[in-house]
Amino acid sequence: MATAPLKPAPGSMSAVRIRAAIRACLSEAQSDSDEVQQKALQTLASITKLSLADLETIYHLNTIISDPTESGKLASSLVCSLAMLDKNKAKFGVAGTIQLLVKAISGPRGPAAHHILSSLAELVRFHGNCTVAVREGAVPALLQVVESTDGEDLAGTSLLVLALLARFDEGLSALSKTDQIVSSMVQVFKGRCMLSKEGAAELLLLLFDESEGCVRDALRLQDFSSLVADISVRGSARAREKAALLMKKMMDADMDSYADGNPMFSQW
Repeated sequence: MATAPLKPAPGSMSAVRIRAAIRACLSEAQSDSDEVQQKALQTLASITKLSLADLETIYHLNTIISDPTESGKLASSLVCSLAMLDKNKAKFGVAGTIQLLVKAISGPRGPAAHHILSSLAELVRFHGNCTVAVREGAVPALLQVVESTDGEDLAGTSLLVLALLARFDEGLSALSKTDQIVSSMVQVFKGRCMLSKEGAAELLLLLFDESEGCVRDALRLQDFSSLVADISVRGSARAREKAALLMKKMMDADMDSYADGNPMFSQW
């Protein structure tokens, strides 16, 4: 009796159809028509949301994410969605996406700025990507965004990325060696954006654990204690928690300085 031909498993058929649809979208995304390109990217986003990305898709997104158009915004949003899946993070690093994102945030602010920062925030959670980002100059580029006045929401997201970079030795070392880093965070404390204050406090906690020089710099700033105390009372729940930890670290550092015969608490 003849054996009936085996039918492909439904899952594999689905995968074949998905890949075909992705290829069609990538083809249409290269159209000279902005409308066709945007529609293709929107369809691609719905197909690939939280799924494994292939290098062909990533390489094509790389060619669009820096465009100062709606297509660039859609592409960077898609990068962010795909980067949420841990298995995709290394692929973006291999494809050179980190370098492009750092270059993008170093330039003029475009409509995709928030998506680009969010994409970088997702990708630098992977150690290898953090190393690439630091090597490409992410720390000064992000601090430039923090110090700019054209968007406090961008500053808050930039501080989030800096805190993520500081989880690894390369990022923490680059930050601790940055001139006036403590003063820069104090300026953030003086601003209005609570998300930025949370990020600055978290970053200072990491820096204080890494560098005694950063602690000394903070002790020398006359308004540091009052700013931290204000956040510990009037900040968000997360900001109050970080501020309380900062105050404890400063008190511990001052007690150590008394033990060494060089008290500094009275100076702040």
